[in-house]
Amino acid sequence: MDEALSVPHVHATGEPGGMTVWTLSGDWRAAALPDWPQRPAAAGLRLRAEALQGWDARLAARLWGLLRDGGSPAVVLDDSLPEGLRAVIAQAGALAAADPAAAASPQPAVWWRGLERLGRRVLDGHGQFAVSLGFVGQTLLALARVPGGGSGLRGRDLVWQVEQTGPRSLPIVSLVSVLVGMILAYMGAEQLRRFGAQVFIADLVTIGSVREIAALMMAILLAGRVGAAFAAELASMNASEEIDALRTLGLDPVEHLVLPRLLALLLVAPLLTVYAALLGMIGGWVVAVGVHGVDSFQYLQRAGEALTPAHLGIGLFKGTLYAGLVGLAGCRQGLNAQRSAEGVGRAVTASVVQAIVWVVVAASVTTIVFQRLGW
Repeated sequence: MDEALSVPHVHATGEPGGMTVWTLSGDWRAAALPDWPQRPAAAGLRLRAEALQGWDARLAARLWGLLRDGGSPAVVLDDSLPEGLRAVIAQAGALAAADPAAAASPQPAVWWRGLERLGRRVLDGHGQFAVSLGFVGQTLLALARVPGGGSGLRGRDLVWQVEQTGPRSLPIVSLVSVLVGMILAYMGAEQLRRFGAQVFIADLVTIGSVREIAALMMAILLAGRVGAAFAAELASMNASEEIDALRTLGLDPVEHLVLPRLLALLLVAPLLTVYAALLGMIGGWVVAVGVHGVDSFQYLQRAGEALTPAHLGIGLFKGTLYAGLVGLAGCRQGLNAQRSAEGVGRAVTASVVQAIVWVVVAASVTTIVFQRLGW
């Protein structure tokens, strides 16, 4: 038998939702009892004992004393806990079944346990893909808790992030969108001039900006400005152990740090996409009217005819999708950064690269899918 495992030990960790986990390990019959972690708050306590090699009445009495006091949280028992200890805790009256809400809907607990095991298996894998997949899963679970009011998301954090990601991104989005619209008009006009069809510059610029270019350029700009900022902020918090402090307090970092940033990007993305498309059309108008002599009214008429609800809807969908990928990449790199100044720098660089790669892949896939569907 491994001597390291024979030493009794209680390991305290946290899990999403604020639940505290106590893992009992070693042989509790032949040694003095170790120091116990601080009793968690009312969010709940889960007891596990996969590595428990033996126990006696001393362990049972200790658990009784800890859980029988007033103000104890609801206790969820893992299947690995011995039947004798389960009976002791049940007599202490601290079972989660005593909670009417939990007793009325036991199915979510089973659902949560299955997702937890799946996520643990994914995170135990090797490679960055496993880490990214696990982070996306945690974020989706946190998002699912927002409508029911079970999330730790704070409104003032969301408002602050909306102000940081939206209005403060307007100057760079304005400049780049106008210039890209002008470039698109110049390139298209050189080809259309051969057929005397310069008036169709409006169709080219309008459809290209609204459907593809505005969302793509907006996402790349957000990756360099907002995604990098997310990664730097979270990586610095990780290096200074602020994220560990949140977990110690029973707070989920995904709910308190990731959700406000991700939701802010999802909220401002459609507005930024429309704004970038509009400025791109204005840039095309400058080239068409000022350089190629297209009548201004005719340009606006052709642009209005080319702008259909289908093109606008696809552009808004792509812009929102790209912004969500930028937010996920920045937060993922920040939360998993190394705890050093070099780690912060690497996280910022990796967040920009990963966001751009995700956006380009998503743009390719969505373009092919929409074209195949005839949209």
